[in-house]
Amino acid sequence: QVQLVESGGGSVQAGGSLRLSCAVSGPIKFNIFTCMGWLRRAPGQELEGIATIDNSGTTSYEDFVKGRFTISKDNAKNTLVLQMDSLTPEDAAMYYCAAGWTAGGRCRPAAALAYRGQGTQVTVSS
Repeated sequence: QVQLVESGGGSVQAGGSLRLSCAVSGPIKFNIFTCMGWLRRAPGQELEGIATIDNSGTTSYEDFVKGRFTISKDNAKNTLVLQMDSLTPEDAAMYYCAAGWTAGGRCRPAAALAYRGQGTQVTVSS
């Protein structure tokens, strides 16, 4: 069974940074996933995609995180990373990682990827 386990969440003041990690285990090896991504859900809000990265390293970001968040992969550690800088209270949410495959040579939206973790909570105080 494929497992994605997020870590690195916590509480931070506005303007601060957090680094989220997502460890992948199970019968499907990390580098077989051609598309990986991050999503979040704030209290009372819908799930929203944040960023994706494909096997070539091509990344895509939603406008509300561009210039502040960076998605990357550590293939040696089978880990997906989300570096979050300049956090605001609006970034407070449960953050999820996701893994799947590209379609037509491009990453699917993070919400459409086949596998998702249980999430890690991020709290940002003003």
